[in-house]
Order: sequence, then C-alpha cells, then structure tokens
Amino acid sequence: MTIVKTCGKLYWAGEYAILEPGQLALIKAIPIYMTAEIKASNVYRLYSDMFSYSVDLRPDSSYALIQETVALVEEYLTAQGVELHPFSLDVRGKMEREGKKFGLGSSGSVVVLVINAMLAFYERLADRELLFKLASAVLLKRGDNGSMGDIACIVSEDLVLYQSFDREKVAQWLEKEELQAVLARDWGFSIRSVEPALKFDFLVGWTKEVAVSSHMVKQIKDNMNSRFLQASKETVANLVKDLEVGQEETIIDLLEQASQLLEGLSSEIYTPSLRQLKNASRDLKAVAKSSGAGGGDCGIALSFDQDSTTLLKKRWADLGIELLYQERMEHDDKSEG
Repeated sequence: MTIVKTCGKLYWAGEYAILEPGQLALIKAIPIYMTAEIKASNVYRLYSDMFSYSVDLRPDSSYALIQETVALVEEYLTAQGVELHPFSLDVRGKMEREGKKFGLGSSGSVVVLVINAMLAFYERLADRELLFKLASAVLLKRGDNGSMGDIACIVSEDLVLYQSFDREKVAQWLEKEELQAVLARDWGFSIRSVEPALKFDFLVGWTKEVAVSSHMVKQIKDNMNSRFLQASKETVANLVKDLEVGQEETIIDLLEQASQLLEGLSSEIYTPSLRQLKNASRDLKAVAKSSGAGGGDCGIALSFDQDSTTLLKKRWADLGIELLYQERMEHDDKSEG
C-alpha cells in the first residue's frame, strides 16, 4: 500500500483579482492534510470519507471529481506507455469539524491528492509544473471557475507567489488537442516560492461560518474593474518584495491595503465575525484580514512581536474565533554562508 498526502492552503493577498489572467496572488500552504491510500486490486474501488459508500469507475455524481481525475491521469499514463491496472483508493481528511468546513481545502486538494496517489502507484515522477497542469486540466474540463491558485500552492507546499494564466484559452486547447500536446505547451503561469527575510508569527483564525466560494466568486467577480486589478497586482508585488527584504511596517500597511481592496469590492466578503477577527489586530504590531473568497471560513494574521501574538490570540478566543493554526516564520540564514 502507498500513502500520500496533500496540504491545505490560505490566501495572504490577491484574492479575486487572481481570477483574471496575468494577476498575482500570495498563498500559504497549511500543514493540515488530506491523505490517500492506494493499493493494487482486482477491481477498481474508490472511497472518500465525504460519503458513506464506495464506487468503481461507473459514473457517480458524488464521486465525479475523483472519477474524472482518475480518467485524466490514466489518459496521461497511457500516452506515456504505462500499462494500467485496477486499484483501490481511499481518500480521507474532510478538513472540517462538526460538519463545518475550514475553507483550507478545495476541489483542488482532492484532485492533487488523487494525482499524487496514482503517480506513486505507477512509480512515475512528476515535477511541480506537471502536477499543476494535470490538476488544472481536470478542473478546466469540469468548467471550474477557480483561479488554480490553490493548486499552485498545494503542489508546492510552501508560501508561493502565483501568476495566473488564461484559463479560457487552455480550456479550448483541452477541447481540441491531445492531452500530451496541451501539457507540452507554455500556459503562461508562474509559481515561485517566497522566503520572508524576517521573523513573525503567522496565525489562522476560524470563524466557524461556512462560506460557499463558488457562489461568492460568481457574484463578486462582476465588481472588479481595471483600477482594482492594477491596485491588487501592485500590492501583491510590493508585499512579496517587502517580505523578502524584511520591511515590517510596510508589510503591515500592504496587508491592510489588500484588505481594504477586498472591502471595496463587496460588503459580503467581511462577515461580522471576519470583521471582528480583523479588528482584533488593531493597536498591535500585527495585521489581520480575511483570506480567500471571504463570507466566512478563515482569516489570517501576521504578528511581529510575542506580546502582540499573545494578545491577538486572547482577543480571538474571547470572540469565539478558534485558532486553527500557528506557525513561527523565521528567516533561514544557512543558505547565506
């Protein structure tokens, strides 16, 4: 049996704008995992702990995402000359509590997980770019309206700067061309890891409200104009630059700016709980904002001293906001020797 896992993700900046080609987003991997177990079998068996039953490859609406991922990876492997065999696949880790989603996972998490499991099963290596393209191809074929930023982060398991591609164009290629030909093309995206040059605490607060990202995205996307897109791109680019040189004050200002851009886009992004989460960082050496589509789920904070971290956590707890994850981000000097 082979076991693989994929992490969760949360946006730091660039939400919504990243839906347009050429835009930028900064996204952080969260080590809360989904796992998959795969082993050889006489017949195909697919199981997810989201559901109370397992299936084979005959179409099932609940398992459509997993089945379509299996089909696309098998198409890829066949073109590589790999002989296919049936397998049993178990997917676990709903990234939720008491039936409420954290908003860390996504359809992208499931797709990357299944791809990783199958490639491990067939002992095929894949770099970050190929994994990203395979997972994006599955979602594009399904008509998914996401930016694929979640996939860029999940295949990297890092803090990444992602530049989006023209998804309509690539979706058309996938309709008209062989999968291998599309995978070989330059899609026009970029993914690069970002290494902050300073120490701070990264915190994730969970509001326990469930947000429906696809619903939010459809509504709010229409509010975006060229001024919003330009401001978002500049904010993200400057934020990455200041993280990499260690400019604490401007990092706080730029995340506040990113937050205000979202507020200007739609009043629905900041629920009362998310607003409380954000306002809890006031008068501290810290900054907090909503993350992702908004309308519930999680918010993030960066805190630049221990007292601020302690006080922010207390304020969140008093508001009923659960600290879901905390990480000390430290600059690694080893590479500079």
